[in-house]
Amino acid sequence: QLQLVESGGGLVQAGGSLRLSCTAAGNIFRVNTMGWYRQAPGKQRELVATITSGGYTLYDDSVKGRFTISRDNAKKTVYLQMNSLKAEDTAVYYCNADGLDSSWHLYDYWGQGTQVTVSS
Repeated sequence: QLQLVESGGGLVQAGGSLRLSCTAAGNIFRVNTMGWYRQAPGKQRELVATITSGGYTLYDDSVKGRFTISRDNAKKTVYLQMNSLKAEDTAVYYCNADGLDSSWHLYDYWGQGTQVTVSS
């Protein structure tokens, strides 16, 4: 069994900062790409940022310069540092990870989601 455990969401004023964390746990052989996605009410889930095991990052244009994704491969953990938050960043943020489990099967898992609310 594999799971992604997220933490760090909450309520913050516009201009403030939050840091999200997501740890992959279970029968994992390798974690490849990890990332964060978000879904606002009435909207589709969208990519925020991803990072490969080698550290290559990809950001949505709306968060470039404000958000930073990083990871600790030894801890199988990905972080999302969110600065200069705006009201439009309000959403449920989901962690995603793919890779190989201990049985050499491919996996692509989602976390349960953590709410980020930015008050204007």
